[in-house]
Amino acid sequence: MKKIQWRGTVELLLAAQVLAVGCGPTQEFHAPPALASQTHEIRIANGLSTNGLSTNGLSTNGLSTNGLSTNGLSTNGVNTAAFATWFQQDRELNDTLMQYVVRCGVPNGQSVSYTDPSTAQSYTWQGLLGLTPGWVGGAPVTQAEQQVMTACLAAHVNKYEMSVPLSVLGRNTVGEEIEYSQQELETYSRTEGCFFGNLFTGEGFFVGREGSVLEDAESSLRACALMPNTTKSECDPVAYVGTCESLCTREGTQPYYTSCTLNGHTYLPITTRLMPEQVYRCGDGVCQWTEQCGSGTTRDSCAADCGTCS
Repeated sequence: MKKIQWRGTVELLLAAQVLAVGCGPTQEFHAPPALASQTHEIRIANGLSTNGLSTNGLSTNGLSTNGLSTNGLSTNGVNTAAFATWFQQDRELNDTLMQYVVRCGVPNGQSVSYTDPSTAQSYTWQGLLGLTPGWVGGAPVTQAEQQVMTACLAAHVNKYEMSVPLSVLGRNTVGEEIEYSQQELETYSRTEGCFFGNLFTGEGFFVGREGSVLEDAESSLRACALMPNTTKSECDPVAYVGTCESLCTREGTQPYYTSCTLNGHTYLPITTRLMPEQVYRCGDGVCQWTEQCGSGTTRDSCAADCGTCS
């Protein structure tokens, strides 16, 4: 497996921290024991990934232009003066954040390694999607890379801090699409949302709905795009902005959007899809994390699955 280092890391990292603070790590990266039974082993290939990044990591105090700058990781190795200072502020959180940053930016089969000079502990983060080839190659982070990294990080946010497999679709900053197969589209047949924005410039990060709104009896760990508008605030700071169709464009019959426009700004988005079974229904006999006890038949009061509240 090829290992790489690149420049521009501390800017991207400080901005990505905005996304990472509230979400837990994914199952293949140090999943907490309490959540281990809730994770899903999946094939890491094409655009298949797992999410679990928390909304607490998505604050404006996180990933900034100070994080992924030339003062961070470089092709000549790690600049310990800059990257180490940032990383040591919160090793556990920033380790999780780096897992997602590298997963989004670096291609599958490559990894980024770092040894903390204070503790001598080594970290290795695996690439997957390869969305930022310029930055990976050692160039400063471009606006396009800021946008696609923001979109990818936002797409991996999960307000329940649990790991859920998803299909990630889109293009990198040189126009190469994330590989996908017809089988992937059929398995992940539930369209979900479009994610876009720019953490680096303070413009924020946004989600649009691609699938139908969940019914009152339905719920999902991936709720920020599909839940009714009344529950959107639970996904802050990821802001729900409407339907993907009203904000974004696609080319031909591709299953992903190539651009989204909001408030006069045009962004490079990421489009996501789910497996149908990742949408739960009150009455299926299982009390899900997304359901509550009660005397009714809705996700917030599901007597059939969770019993009545005592």
